[in-house]
Amino acid sequence: MAHNYEWTWDLDVFFDGGSDSPQFAEHLQSLQSQLTTLEEEVNEWEILKVSENSSLLALLEQIQTISDNMGQAGAFVSCLQAQNTYDTKANELRGIVTTLQAKFETALTIFDEKLSSIDEHVWQQLLEKPPFQEIQFVLNEKRKTAAEKLSKEQEALIHALSVDGYHGWGELYDTIVGKIKIPFEENGEKVELSVGQASNKFSSHDPQIRQQIFTAWEEAWDRESDLLAETLNHLAGFRLSVYTQRRWDDFLKEALTYNRMREETLNVMWEVISENKKPFVEFLKRKAEILGVDQLGWQDLDAPVGMANKTYSYQEGAEFILRHFNEFGDELPRFTEKAFEDRWIEAEDRPGKRPGGFCTSFPNSGQSRIFMTYSGTPANVSTLAHELGHAFHSYVLKQEEPLNRNYAMNVAETASTFAEMIVADASVKNAQNEEEKLALLEDKIQRSVALLMNIQARFLFETRFYEERKNGVVSKNRLNELMVQAQKEAYGDALKQYHPLFWGSKLHFFITGVPFYNFPYTFGYLFSLGIYAKAIKEGKGYEQKYISLLQDTGSMMVEDLAKKHLDVDLTQKEFWEEGIQLCIQDVEEFMKMTQK
Repeated sequence: MAHNYEWTWDLDVFFDGGSDSPQFAEHLQSLQSQLTTLEEEVNEWEILKVSENSSLLALLEQIQTISDNMGQAGAFVSCLQAQNTYDTKANELRGIVTTLQAKFETALTIFDEKLSSIDEHVWQQLLEKPPFQEIQFVLNEKRKTAAEKLSKEQEALIHALSVDGYHGWGELYDTIVGKIKIPFEENGEKVELSVGQASNKFSSHDPQIRQQIFTAWEEAWDRESDLLAETLNHLAGFRLSVYTQRRWDDFLKEALTYNRMREETLNVMWEVISENKKPFVEFLKRKAEILGVDQLGWQDLDAPVGMANKTYSYQEGAEFILRHFNEFGDELPRFTEKAFEDRWIEAEDRPGKRPGGFCTSFPNSGQSRIFMTYSGTPANVSTLAHELGHAFHSYVLKQEEPLNRNYAMNVAETASTFAEMIVADASVKNAQNEEEKLALLEDKIQRSVALLMNIQARFLFETRFYEERKNGVVSKNRLNELMVQAQKEAYGDALKQYHPLFWGSKLHFFITGVPFYNFPYTFGYLFSLGIYAKAIKEGKGYEQKYISLLQDTGSMMVEDLAKKHLDVDLTQKEFWEEGIQLCIQDVEEFMKMTQK
C-alpha cells in the first residue's frame, strides 16, 4: 500500500529556517573563506613538470568541494525564490550567491588559463597518469575553452561586471514576474492569479475560460513589456559584447560548446523537423474541428479532448507514475518512491509561487528538489514525471568521478523526456476506454507539438533577435513581430491567434546561466525517442544500459555518446527521421480514431 505523499517539499533538511536560516548564513560565510583561499592558491600554482602533479590534484579536489558547496547554496536560494515570490530576503541571498559565483568563476578562469599554458608534451604525459586518465575529457575541455577566451584579467573583469550587469538583469526579470497578477473571474468571484496558476487555466475544457485567461494574460504581460524588452535587450547586449571581445563571430558558439554538440548536428535536426511538419499541422486542424472552432488560437493548444474532465489528485498522479516506471525497470521506481516519501517535491497549487517547473540538485546532500504547480491535469502528471527524470539523472551520476558529473542541458533533457515518455506511452496503452485513450494520446501528441513546433519558434525568434541586436536595441514592437513571425513559421500557419508577448512570458529567454535554452529540449526529446525504442525492444533488462548511457553524459560529446550507446550518427538525417516517425505514428493513430 502506497504512502500518503505530501505535496510540499522539505528544505529544512538542508538549512533549517528558510531565508532566515543561521545555518545557511554560516554556509555562505564558509564559502567566502574557501573562495579566498582558492584564489590565493590558484594564483600561486604552476606546474613545471609531470612529476609535480600532486598540487594539481589537490587543486582539483578543492575546486570540486567549492563547486558542490556553490551548487548547494544556489539550489537552496532557487527553491526559496520559487516557493514564495514575496520572499525579499531570498532575493537578497540570490545577490550574495551570484557574487560568490562570479568570484568562483574568476578563480576557475585563472586556473583554466594555466592549464592551457602547460606544454603539450607535459600535458599528454600528465593525462596518462591514473588520477587524470578518468577525467581527461573534462580537463581537455577546460584547456581548449580557456584557449578560446580572453586573458585571465579580462575574463575576471567580465565576471565582476556581470554581477550587477548581466545577472542583475536576469534577477530583475524574476522581480517583474513575481509582481504580475492575472485577474480572473471564477464562480462569480474575482481573483488575482499568479502567472503559474493562470498558465494552468490554458488546460481548461471551457473555451470561454481559455479565452478569458488568454486576454488577461496578454494584457498583464503587455503592461510590463517596456521593462521586459529593456531587460531582454540588455541581457543579449551584454552577451554579444563579450562575444565580440573574444572574437567569436557565431553567437551560437557558447551554447553549442556548453551542450558539447556540433552545429552540423543542430542544423540537421531542425532540417528534418521542418521537412516533416505537415502531419502535425493536420493534427492541429483536426483538433480545431473537435473543439468546434474554425482554427486553433494560441490559448487552445493545451485544451484537452476526449475525457476532458479527467483529473488526478497528487496522490493518484504519484501512484500513476510509480506504476508505469515499474514497467521499465527497478532502479527508477525505487528512486522515485524515495523522492515522494522524503518530500523532494513542491507541487501545491497556491498563490505566490513562481510559474513553470524545474529540478535542482543539492550535491552535498545527494538529493534533488522538484518544483511545479500541480492542478491534476494529465499534463501535470507528465511534467512531474519529466522532473523526476532529471532527478534520476543526477542520482545515477553519484557513482562517477566528481568532475565527470557535470552534464549539459541537451542530455539533461534526454533523461527527463525519457521518463515523461514512459508515463505517456504506458498510459495510452493502458487506457480504460476509447475516450480516455483519445485524451491521453492527444496529451502525448501535444508534447510533440510543443517540442517540435513551440521550441522551434523559440529558436527561430532568438536567433533572429540576436542577429538584429548586433545592430542595436530591438524595440518591443519589433520583438512582437519577430515572435509572431517565428510562431507562424514553426506552426505552419496552423493558428488563427498567436502570442506576440511570448518573448516576455517565457522565462527561458532570460536565464543567464545557459544561453539559447531552447534547442536542448528538442534534442533531448528526439534523442530519448531513440533510447526509448531500444528500451521497448529489450524490456526491463535495458535499464542498466540506460543508466550506463546517463553516466557517460558528463564526459563525452553528444555525437560520441550516441555512437557508443546507440550506434548512430547524429550528423545524418536517418536518426532524426526515425524519431520523428515515432511521433507521426501517434498522430496517425489520433487521426484514425477521430475520423468521421
